[in-house]
Amino acid sequence: MRPVIKLCVLFLFLASCEPGDSLKQQHTMNPLLQTFNTPYGVPPFDKIHNGHFEPALKEGIVKLETEIEAIASQDDPATFENTILALENAGSVLTRVSRVFYNLNSAHTNDSIQAIAREMAPEISKSSDNIYLNETLFNRVKQVWEDRGNLDLNTEEEKLLENTYKSFVRSGAELSDQEKERLREINGRLSVLTLNFGQNVLAETNAFQLVVENEADLTGLPDELVKSAAQEAKDNEMEGKWVFTLQNPSVMPFLQYAENRDLRKQIWHAYQVRGNQGNDYDNNEIIKEIVNLRKEKAKLLGYDNHSAFVLEETMAKDPNTVYTFLNQLWTPALAKAKVELEDIKDLAAKDGVDPAPYDWRFYAEKIRKARFDLDEQELKPYFSLEKVKEGVFDVTRQLFGLTFEEITDIPKYHPEVQVYRVMEENGEFLGILYMDFHPRTSKRGGAWMTSYRVQGRENGERTAPVISIVCNFSKPSGNNPALLTFDEVTTFFHEFGHALHGLLSDVQFKSLAGTSVPRDFVELPSQVMENWAEEPELMQSYAVHFETGAPIPEELIEKITRSGTFNQGFATVEYLAASFLDMDFHTLESDMDKEVGEFEKRSMENIGLIDEIIPRYRSTYFNHVFSGGYSSGYYSYIWSGVLDTDAYQAFRESGDLFNPQLATSFREHILSKGGTGDPMEMYVQFRGREPKIDALLKKRGLDEIQLEPK
Repeated sequence: MRPVIKLCVLFLFLASCEPGDSLKQQHTMNPLLQTFNTPYGVPPFDKIHNGHFEPALKEGIVKLETEIEAIASQDDPATFENTILALENAGSVLTRVSRVFYNLNSAHTNDSIQAIAREMAPEISKSSDNIYLNETLFNRVKQVWEDRGNLDLNTEEEKLLENTYKSFVRSGAELSDQEKERLREINGRLSVLTLNFGQNVLAETNAFQLVVENEADLTGLPDELVKSAAQEAKDNEMEGKWVFTLQNPSVMPFLQYAENRDLRKQIWHAYQVRGNQGNDYDNNEIIKEIVNLRKEKAKLLGYDNHSAFVLEETMAKDPNTVYTFLNQLWTPALAKAKVELEDIKDLAAKDGVDPAPYDWRFYAEKIRKARFDLDEQELKPYFSLEKVKEGVFDVTRQLFGLTFEEITDIPKYHPEVQVYRVMEENGEFLGILYMDFHPRTSKRGGAWMTSYRVQGRENGERTAPVISIVCNFSKPSGNNPALLTFDEVTTFFHEFGHALHGLLSDVQFKSLAGTSVPRDFVELPSQVMENWAEEPELMQSYAVHFETGAPIPEELIEKITRSGTFNQGFATVEYLAASFLDMDFHTLESDMDKEVGEFEKRSMENIGLIDEIIPRYRSTYFNHVFSGGYSSGYYSYIWSGVLDTDAYQAFRESGDLFNPQLATSFREHILSKGGTGDPMEMYVQFRGREPKIDALLKKRGLDEIQLEPK
């Protein structure tokens, strides 16, 4: 993440400008270019239309470049204040507009927004390059950097100076003019390609419908899923039928429960060929071009490959460390998955089936039910969205003293969105939290946290952050409220951890605030929260039957606990396979000379992936690395998994899951510090030592695997 001027990659919704509007009128009436005169300064979503975005983005670019020119051309010698701090504060208009626009392009997009995003991507890239490749400006930054030993800077100022200088160098400031020109071309092209990749995945996801006309084909499916499919059919003017989609709350339970194997195969096939169908949304050539351009850019900047460039600024530091780490986990995970496969084969043989990837979840669910007497559908009535939300709030209150009050008279970008005012224990205002829970065609898949305004300080006063979490949880069906799977419950806690990282930030400079940390550290605050979701003694406080109000029975909790490591071989292997695939693409040191499908096949053969499992994300819909900023970084979830399980172990060892000293220390040394320090040093300050891998292996049941001697 570039810490100086954040030319954000977030997204928004638009409507056309009225015909005949002059540019001056657009500027005067454009709410994006005015101070947000709203409660808590949130975006005025109710006043923003599609036609406002392009002129606002262009105006933001003009203002930014004017500010940059003023910094670069001043006659006074370069100082921290007139150069580094001035850069930190530049571009406020563009940042504000970009955050609104790109956030909605992810959460509530449409054709008009996507067209503007495609048009503006090269313009934003060009503006960024105009800053980082400005020789006069870089000379001023370099002067301050070289004089840093004589400056009386505090720790945070030192970090800002270091990040600023490194950002210029890593963005090509020291290249020749010819190399800079080529870098501009690469950056502009990559900005378009990565945007197109994500738009193609969304289009492919929305394009598929599995339409079921025969009720017998619904055998095995939970009633709630059937009701949801009936509503989906009704919404698509196919009343009397059932429609299943590639949204996770539809496709995953279908694969898990549908007795009709042919239909499982059909929806699974559609899921795993997204972006790979030779149509207008095919991503194969886009991937090759992205990979080759990233490699070329890394070489221009003096690195062996893209991974070496990216990982330099992470905890891992280099590709070899990542591969060593992945291999350390791969061996026991694959061994566990092979044991699980034998159980699946034994059960499938009774049906005369040789199991394929679209059978794994189906037979695993049958084994879970037989072995642990646990049917996931037994759990869902206890996990209504509202009660789980109360549980998240309660855990947060007990740990950090925070309270949440819903606000209804505040602008929202969609009617389903909920907004909360977040307060400290003493009543002090902390920030605003938006939460957007359910799938829709205007929203990309997955779950994420983002911000409309990050924390910082202006004139000594704290700027309160405006944070948002966006998910794709199961919708309400029939008369039932939204009932979550246990996986969705942990996802809620996960994203809330990211939100806390943004809300509890307490730093001076916005570019160092909240989640502005190395990629392989950013998942610690989110993943550590998942541990409280899974804690048996806490579950009864938020897992309450939506009809009877009865807490979840102890025997059900016991079943969840006993089955905690069930199918973790599969889960870990599919995740690690995608991590290896990411690294293999981005450690190439010469142009990619294979077709994407062949490259992926070779990558998986190299690690010995079994045929019954595919990577969690196949190449052509791997949004994380080809559209979402996680290139050479998908490994970071399990890297942070070592940190989060080790951190939670500290609470367990203390005998108090809400140990106030530990909670205060975690807030003080991790959550509030943003990117102001070295991640490992910050962790050691909290834990008293570096993390150990033991807790992660135990949590996933990988410590139980007896490996065959080599």
